[in-house]
Amino acid sequence: MKKTYNIEVDCATCASLMEEATGKVSGIKECSVSFITQKMTVEFSEGADEKKVMKEVFKACRKIEPDCEIEF
Repeated sequence: MKKTYNIEVDCATCASLMEEATGKVSGIKECSVSFITQKMTVEFSEGADEKKVMKEVFKACRKIEPDCEIEF
């Protein structure tokens, strides 16, 4: 399953770091974060619990940019 979320990220470097960190979260198959569009697109692994996985993604992204927001 692939979903797109609105994300608030301050710079392209942070977007790249968030993309990398999100890719390491269990339950994520693929991820891309666009600073330009302020969007995060994720593809979940089969059987993954979307809400649980996105909570972990949010925690990972907050470590990179403490004021980041993801609408999920």
